[in-house]
Amino acid sequence: MLSLLPWKTIIMAVALLQLYFFIETESFPSLFDRIDRLPGQPQVGFQQYSGYVTVDDKKQRALFYYFAEAEVDPASKPLVLWLNGGPGCSSLGVGAFSENGPFRPRGDVLVRNQYSWNREANMLYLESPIGVGFSYATDSSSDETVNDKITARDNLVFLRKWLDRFPLYRNRNLFITGESYAGHYVPQLAELMLQYNNKEKLFNLKGIALGNPVLEFATDFNSRAEYFWSHGLISDSTYKLFTSVCNYSRYVSEYYRGNVSSICSRVMRQVSGETSRFVDKYDVTLDVCISSVFSQSKILSPQQVGETIDVCVEDEIVNYLNRRDVQMALHARLVGVRQWAVCSNILDYELLDLEIPTISIVGKFIKAGIPVLVYSGDQDSVIPLTGSRTLVHRLAKELGLKTTVPYRVWFEGQQVGGWTQVYGNILSFATIRGASHEAPFSQPERSLVLFKSFLVGQPLPAAF
Repeated sequence: MLSLLPWKTIIMAVALLQLYFFIETESFPSLFDRIDRLPGQPQVGFQQYSGYVTVDDKKQRALFYYFAEAEVDPASKPLVLWLNGGPGCSSLGVGAFSENGPFRPRGDVLVRNQYSWNREANMLYLESPIGVGFSYATDSSSDETVNDKITARDNLVFLRKWLDRFPLYRNRNLFITGESYAGHYVPQLAELMLQYNNKEKLFNLKGIALGNPVLEFATDFNSRAEYFWSHGLISDSTYKLFTSVCNYSRYVSEYYRGNVSSICSRVMRQVSGETSRFVDKYDVTLDVCISSVFSQSKILSPQQVGETIDVCVEDEIVNYLNRRDVQMALHARLVGVRQWAVCSNILDYELLDLEIPTISIVGKFIKAGIPVLVYSGDQDSVIPLTGSRTLVHRLAKELGLKTTVPYRVWFEGQQVGGWTQVYGNILSFATIRGASHEAPFSQPERSLVLFKSFLVGQPLPAAF
């Protein structure tokens, strides 16, 4: 018969185990969220994590994330948060698995993306807001209209709690990046972060990068007319109508309010007929048969305008992320939906928030000494480079920033990667030559060059 251990010994052993567990979880990122291996994944040397962070215990609301540590020496690399737009499209499916993440699905396997941004940083992808991808709310009373304010608040809570779960990254240099409607998400989140830091220094925010972003509704949307016309997509007479009788921002405002005028309808039918549903508006040079992964901005382009979505490449992502073994490996589950989707069809978003400018918030970061980069894939007609360039130039003028790098080409290898201009060594604009709305998807190597320069705070290469 075994003798019983004294109670004091048992209590001491339990205490030691608790202390060991506390040290382990404090010294290392969340062990419970670590991904052993994704199905079909090639061998890699970096760690991956994914899982949920509850942002509202009372309403049982949780956001899903995927985190890929840097390929080499993650302890010395910055932390980068990536957000896709829509509103309502997935940073996991779009950002991580088709743009700048380490893998892309090909049939039953994952192939390495040699231009993954985790070559330069620890990449954190967040499916936001609630209702997007694997993010969920189990409380039925949570079926409410989501808006920019709610999204920014939830994203702040997520990031604060995520840093508690991954304490090694608490004091790490932090950058926030994103594209399209993330032109709203990113500035509004960063503004809350600065406000939080006034009470408790937590976020070591070092820079913001926005790709083809919505920053000021009227300027961004109305620049489409000139872009269509200059690229030969519409005629001179239609261009005149598009810029005088009914511009794009007026049409979208009327559409969201449910009272499109007959004159706007007529103009938009003419625009749609000439631009053709066989040209992808997110990359006007690319042949069609492209995935609805490009639909992350579909809400920015009401279907009545004639936008059509094809489904070629997206099938790979949708099929992969709906596999049961993949969801188990990601620690993900479907709540309230039957399958994972690139863009949410259950999200009720306050689309009139689109009309609220965020360019003024960007100005606050410049005043606070936080560098900002606005970049544009130059083949995108949805949020064209001309509008973004105008907004950046105007902001620089308002802030009294002088040009420190005149408008010039930059290089990726021996080819022109795009054009750039820098104001006051803190506000930058750049184009990515040949890139679509999702620049890292269509021009991965050039996008990586731009990303690397942004992180180290250096001008884009001036020569090869």
